[in-house]
Amino acid sequence: MARVLPFVILALLMIYCVVEVAQADSERVRLAPRWLWAAAIIVLPGAGAIAWLAFGRPRTKAEQPQPPPRPVAPDDNPEFLRKLRGQ
Repeated sequence: MARVLPFVILALLMIYCVVEVAQADSERVRLAPRWLWAAAIIVLPGAGAIAWLAFGRPRTKAEQPQPPPRPVAPDDNPEFLRKLRGQ
């Protein structure tokens, strides 16, 4: 049983990673296209799965680049209002 356990864990990890690659949004996957990640997971069983988990998974909301802030309307900008008052 102890000899089989590492292979079972590796197989489950590969299945998990292939399913995650298949469900990932192709716009958010990092460093390579999805098909290349799937091929890496299958061809390089341990290394491909670990590489996907470390470097390929889609970015979370916190990791995604934020769009530039929208301009503030003049009547909502305290600095602009101070300039109008002459302060």
